[in-house]
Amino acid sequence: MKNEASRRGSNMEAGSAVWLLLCALLSVCACTIDPNQIDPIVYEEQLLWVSGVQGEVNTFRIPLITFTPKGSLLAFAEGRKSGAGDGGAKFLAMRRSTDKGRWTTRSVTQPVHQRATWSPTSFIVDDGWMPDGLNLGSVVVDEEVGSVILIYSICFHLDFCQPSSTMMVESTDDGLSWTVPRNISAQLGSQSFAPGPGYGIQKRYNPAKGRLVVCGHGTLERNGVFCILSNDHGRTWYNGAALKSIPFNQKKKAQDFDPDENQLVEMPDGSIIVNVRNQNNYHCRCRVVVRSLDGGESLPIDELYFDYTLVDPAVAAGALQKDGVLYFTNPANEQHRINLTLRWSVTHGNSWENKTVQIWLGPSGYSSMTSLNSDSLEDQKYIFVIYEKGHKDYDETISVAKIHLYGGR
Repeated sequence: MKNEASRRGSNMEAGSAVWLLLCALLSVCACTIDPNQIDPIVYEEQLLWVSGVQGEVNTFRIPLITFTPKGSLLAFAEGRKSGAGDGGAKFLAMRRSTDKGRWTTRSVTQPVHQRATWSPTSFIVDDGWMPDGLNLGSVVVDEEVGSVILIYSICFHLDFCQPSSTMMVESTDDGLSWTVPRNISAQLGSQSFAPGPGYGIQKRYNPAKGRLVVCGHGTLERNGVFCILSNDHGRTWYNGAALKSIPFNQKKKAQDFDPDENQLVEMPDGSIIVNVRNQNNYHCRCRVVVRSLDGGESLPIDELYFDYTLVDPAVAAGALQKDGVLYFTNPANEQHRINLTLRWSVTHGNSWENKTVQIWLGPSGYSSMTSLNSDSLEDQKYIFVIYEKGHKDYDETISVAKIHLYGGR
């Protein structure tokens, strides 16, 4: 029995390796994913920030993560100075890793993985002591020019300040330095816009190949999904798609249609799927999903549906499309922010595999995902999930989980 089990394990490992090699050689559209090959496990986890212990920061929240074009991992968060609330003064905090949690092999049967090394926290933006300071935000990687862009808001809630401003900083040296914040509201108007939180995209496929697309939401009265677009690598921006709340520009009641924080992903056919927080539980305690067919210019109502499988307590969630598989993370509970769960779909989100991976049982909040797109077989095996994690409250820490997509093989 032991020998038979060993042979089965060897066959699965060999099959996984062959499948990864084939998918590396073939295009995404030509490679049909075998769901039996996908068997995610939490391979490594590291704590990045702990609230209440680092200098002037009271609470770390709103985690983002991305790979740079050179292969470095950048993690971001709000460093809230005076409390856990969304208002108040903040830092924009960052940590950087250049080794991706590399692993070495001691012997054929004893792989030894090494933890990623992260730089100390740096504060790349400081809003001083604004009563309604910065709010993250979306990170966008422009692979064509090799830059990383952060979009965030100032005075989003119009609390003791106005108007609201949409801001941008950029790094062209792998996250080592950042430009002075630039106000892009003159191009977009002064309506309050909160990007993400999560990541924006650079379109890989037509229509609008090369375009930068960032989606977010408005204030509670003027809420909805709104997208901003750039066709010149972030030099200029203009307003794109809008999916407005109902009633618009009025106070909302329970079960009003109130689409809120969101994460977009580009699909292999060039369409953009936007996975949306259903703020007031309209129709269900689940996610709203809407699709753009024109590169973020519009979000037609006939491309909207409710995903009943993705139960949700109204929270910012993570989504990622990798090698023809769509991944999703959120606290999978209708009422409470607990039970951070990874799901995946091999049908572009039309259905989800029955198996799930529980990343954290306890209190958990916002999450975001990234993966390095490269020809390396190692890079094809992993995704990274950054999320809010706690034992009593979900905002106690921010942690990064490295997920092996093929069961550690």
